[in-house]
Amino acid sequence: MNEVLMHVENLSLHAGGRELQHGLTFDVRAGEVLAICGASGCGKSTLLRHMIGLQLPKVGQVTWTAGGTSRDVHGDDPPRREIGVAFQAGALWSSMTVGENVMLPLELYTELDAAGREQQARFKLALAGLPDPATFDAEPAQLSGGMRKRAAIARALVLDPPLLCLDEPSAGLDPLTSARLDDLIKRLKGDLGTAIVLVTHELDSLFAVADRLLFLDVEAHTATALGPPAELRDHGPDAVREFLTRGQYEAVREAA
Repeated sequence: MNEVLMHVENLSLHAGGRELQHGLTFDVRAGEVLAICGASGCGKSTLLRHMIGLQLPKVGQVTWTAGGTSRDVHGDDPPRREIGVAFQAGALWSSMTVGENVMLPLELYTELDAAGREQQARFKLALAGLPDPATFDAEPAQLSGGMRKRAAIARALVLDPPLLCLDEPSAGLDPLTSARLDDLIKRLKGDLGTAIVLVTHELDSLFAVADRLLFLDVEAHTATALGPPAELRDHGPDAVREFLTRGQYEAVREAA
């Protein structure tokens, strides 16, 4: 079994005074793609915010365990350099160029000089599928939605984190662009060995890239399944099988 990078223990999720989930316990392993899915309102993005330290849990704990360490994600020594994040909207600073956005973590967390930062940023942009040198000096508003998603992923990768968290990376993208993002995720896992936590409602992407699936049940208010997506689709609990097979049917029907 691969090294455990992160351990989530007995975590509860709340929003607007309402409990979304309780008793969430699972690991994130090195080199895997762990997809988080469930019906709208189940708390997928809320869970991700807890995992990266942006939201403080009322109950439970998230611990960074890589390298034999034990660091509370919400404690005094959070693993900021070790976790890269690309949010659903991209979250690029509009007042900065694309290159400046990607270089920002290098300015905050490394001692690289300007030339070194630019070299790293251009390399990560190319890795994310944006090799055109002109992209570096472009403003985020000049990019398409898919290109902004890739630029955000490049920024999330610029410190070479062992864990990359992606919140709905395919949201709002056409099928071709979404498929290209799936290819990027597979390449990051295969070439770099990056572990990826993927929050998604796109069933095609889930089956294309995920090693394991964590299913958050919106009615039971807890995770009811964790395992390989195809195995859960064929042999998982009824609610999980219905969600996964119905989603595939609807995707095919819409594409017809």
